[in-house]
Amino acid sequence: MKHSIRSTEDLGRVVRAVRKSTRMRQDDLAAVVGVSQQFAVDVERGKATVQFGRVLRLLEELGISLNVDIPDDASRKLEALRNRPAGSPRVRRGRRDAPVETGPTAPPPQGNIDLAEGTR
Repeated sequence: MKHSIRSTEDLGRVVRAVRKSTRMRQDDLAAVVGVSQQFAVDVERGKATVQFGRVLRLLEELGISLNVDIPDDASRKLEALRNRPAGSPRVRRGRRDAPVETGPTAPPPQGNIDLAEGTR
């Protein structure tokens, strides 16, 4: 069944409900996922500053899938990003909209500071 999540508290309530429906204790869930029991408690209480990667592992262990509904334009951009080869240079716009290469093939930036002398 789908439920809308609008806050960390909403997600915490979902986690708690699913965990309790499986009759799993917080410490057992935490041990299986590889997090502390306090982390599991924090997620269920809706703490906003928990580490997202660990939350995803916790959700996976409970069989909770996380999906997002995004606008069509963003969906097309996401597909383009997914199809870009890993490690390919990214192009960003500079101050005057001039293309600037970034990534592993980018030239070193100009005007480095020499820390030994404190000059440019």
